[in-house]
Amino acid sequence: MELKGSRIIKADRATVWAHLNSAETLAVAIPGCQELTGTPEDGFAAVVVQKIGPVKAKFKGNVTLSDIVENTSYRISGEGSGGVAGFAKGAALVQLSDAEDGCELSYEVEARVGGKIAQLGSRLIDGFARKMADKFFENFAEAVESPAEA
Repeated sequence: MELKGSRIIKADRATVWAHLNSAETLAVAIPGCQELTGTPEDGFAAVVVQKIGPVKAKFKGNVTLSDIVENTSYRISGEGSGGVAGFAKGAALVQLSDAEDGCELSYEVEARVGGKIAQLGSRLIDGFARKMADKFFENFAEAVESPAEA
C-alpha cells in the first residue's frame, strides 16, 4: 500500500525538524503509542496498541532514520510484530519545505502487513492506514504548534 500527502505546519522548518527527531513529540503524535524510546542516531523502539477491524494487537517494533539531509528530509523505516495478529513493515520519505504559513511537511509512505491483519482485506487496511496517517500528522501539528500559542 502506498500513501502520499502533505500538511502545512505553522512553525519554521528548524522547529519542525527538531520535533521530527524528538522521541517525546513522536510518542504524542503516533496514535496508540504506549512507549517510544531511543534517539535519531541509534533508532527508536516503540510499543503501539491498535485495533484494526476486529483485530486488536500490541505491536513492538523498531524505527530507524536514514538518508538524512538536515532540516530538509529523511527516510524513516520500521517494522513491528503484533504476535498472532501479524506484522507491519514500512518506510516513508519525509520532506520539509518552506511555505507561506510555516513549513510544508510532505510524505510518501510504503507499507506492508501480514498475518491476521492482512486477511482483513485491502480496503479496510488502506482506510485504516489513511486514518492513522491523518491522525499522526494532526497530532504532530498540534504538538509542534501548541508551544507557539502558549
